[in-house]
Amino acid sequence: MTYLHALLIAVLQGATELFPVSSLGHAVIVPALLGWHLDQHAPVFLPFLVLLHVGTAAALLGYFWRDWWALATGVLGLSGPDRGRESRHILALLVLATIPAVIVGGLLEHQVRRLFEAPITACYFLAANGLLLIAGEHLRRRAASSAPVRPLATLTVIDALVIGLWQCLALLPGLSRSGATITGGLMRGIDHEASAHFSFLIALPVILGATALEVPKLLHADVPAGTFQIATVAAVVAGLVALASTAFLMRYFRNNSRWAMDPFGYYCIVAALVSGGVIYAA
Repeated sequence: MTYLHALLIAVLQGATELFPVSSLGHAVIVPALLGWHLDQHAPVFLPFLVLLHVGTAAALLGYFWRDWWALATGVLGLSGPDRGRESRHILALLVLATIPAVIVGGLLEHQVRRLFEAPITACYFLAANGLLLIAGEHLRRRAASSAPVRPLATLTVIDALVIGLWQCLALLPGLSRSGATITGGLMRGIDHEASAHFSFLIALPVILGATALEVPKLLHADVPAGTFQIATVAAVVAGLVALASTAFLMRYFRNNSRWAMDPFGYYCIVAALVSGGVIYAA
């Protein structure tokens, strides 16, 4: 893997991990379009993947550090009883929203992993992701006309579990984790900004959990010389792009609540059709 490959994949990871357009789908489709033959089983790929996830997780932690600090001090009883109850409630919601993906991912890991080797399949799922975003936005608009928008603090245990089930869709390459969880939040009656906020908060434990699963393999891998230098540079780039993406998206969802998901949905459909046509014709 060259520095050019590493940097381009890092930018792709940092942006698409948080934009509702599927980082896995783009990671499968883009190398196929560019004619890159990246061996995901090669010794160089594992440390690269692990450090990319570390960079993205660091960006999320850096942007939302006030939320995590408030949760930590509240749970430890350092910020008063009212804040403590609220922090324990929010932490419980984050844990509950993470559980479905852990269970489903553990049960279906090997079956789903085969899909990562088929770019044309990822194109189908990317188109499905676009339809999901557009349909979710349409249903949200219809529901908003008859029911008030709920604040994030009113999320219940059932809400968290439902959003967690939506997150399981992201196990398929082409279906976006952030897109699915934000859509799930919209379906539960919370607005775009609150849905994105909750989605990005639960992204941190999901990314860290996925990284932790790969670390034991990394400790026993025969890593070629120079691999960690390339991977570290890529991780920094992915983290900076992810930080900029998070800041942009939080402002975007705050200011475009009527149609925020539609542009991403149309992009996914067009990108899937064009990419699928190119791959099929090749």
